[in-house]
Amino acid sequence: MELQVVKFMLFAQDMERAIGFYRGVIGLDCALQTPHWSELKHGDAVVALHSGGTGARTKTGLSFQVTDIEAACAEIAAGGGEIVQAPQNRPGEPIPLAECSDPEGNVFMVTEYVG
Repeated sequence: MELQVVKFMLFAQDMERAIGFYRGVIGLDCALQTPHWSELKHGDAVVALHSGGTGARTKTGLSFQVTDIEAACAEIAAGGGEIVQAPQNRPGEPIPLAECSDPEGNVFMVTEYVG
C-alpha cells in the first residue's frame, strides 16, 4: 500500500457554517469547497467535512494543540462553538485539555503542551 494522505472526516449539517468555523476560529485553510465535501488544511493535516450531519453532539477524537488554551476556548465560544468541558490539568500528562464542540455538534479536544 502506498499511502497518499490522511484525512479526518467530520459531518456538517450546514457546510458554510462549518467552513466558517474551521477557517475563522480554528485557523485552517480551505483547500476544497463544495456543498457536499470540503477539505481544510493545516500543513499536511486535512479535516474533511461531509454533508449530512444531524447536529447531534458526537465525540470525534480530533485534537488541536494550541499555545494558549484559555484564549483558544474563548475564541471557540465567541466563534459559535461550545465549551463542553473547561480546560483541566491531566494527572501524569503535560497538558491541560478542554472538550469543545463546533456549531455542527462535533466534539473535539483542545490541548496546550506545558512540558
